[in-house]
Amino acid sequence: MCNRPKSLERSMGKIGKALKALWWVARKPVLLNRVLTHEDTWQTYVAKKHGLPEGLPVITMDQLVKKDSLEIGPMTFLDGGSLPTDMMLLVGLAAGIRDCSYFEIGTWRGESVSAVAGRAKSCHTLCLTDEQMRALGMHEKTVEAHRMFSRELENVVQLRGDSRRFDYASLGMKFDLLFIDGDHHHDFIVSDTRNVFEHLVHEHSVVVWHDYGHHPDKVRFEVMAAILDGVGAGRAAQVYHVAHTKCAIFTGKSLPSRTAEFPFIPSEYYHMEITRRKL
Repeated sequence: MCNRPKSLERSMGKIGKALKALWWVARKPVLLNRVLTHEDTWQTYVAKKHGLPEGLPVITMDQLVKKDSLEIGPMTFLDGGSLPTDMMLLVGLAAGIRDCSYFEIGTWRGESVSAVAGRAKSCHTLCLTDEQMRALGMHEKTVEAHRMFSRELENVVQLRGDSRRFDYASLGMKFDLLFIDGDHHHDFIVSDTRNVFEHLVHEHSVVVWHDYGHHPDKVRFEVMAAILDGVGAGRAAQVYHVAHTKCAIFTGKSLPSRTAEFPFIPSEYYHMEITRRKL
């Protein structure tokens, strides 16, 4: 009886695992989505297509926001919300633009648009209708929570509909500051980004994307790929990650930056005073 070479055994083992994986995918095609959306797959994609294997070039908050101290809120610190530094970025940008006009995709509880509304002249925020959310199987309390902080604000226009099919041209206006924070799958972000740049930006507009990172020092490569695919080659070199936030940003300018490297040693930190308020 002959012993098989160990190299052959290893090869047979890999083939067996591959066949087993294909068998599971055949039985449950949804598993293929997990393969296609795996972070390693998206990281390889952005490395090959965009030459950025570790993430976007990184800039600092003080390159964008001149004030070191800002009051922000409301914040619930619940799932799906923004970090305090994300809010500081949005509020600081709005405060630095005279008569700022703000547009947002993805309202959720309305925390972001409510925070910006105190510094902006006008705000528009777009989210699904209640019926569309229910059709997607969202819990009734989730539907109820949408826009809870923003629905009564006088300078906030509440737009309803699917961001992929919304008629942006019908608004007849451009915006100074835009925040893309809707569905975070690749195709949705590409669509939202292209619609924003086609219909809503002017030559000095600033565009911010949320959840570029799972947290500030861990890139969400599917989102990164979608941002760069959405803006196109002509703008991709001017898209940055803002350090200490989960946000990516386009300002239309080339800014001094450092290469993404995680984890990194911070050169600054934040100090907060927090106040609790009843609804």
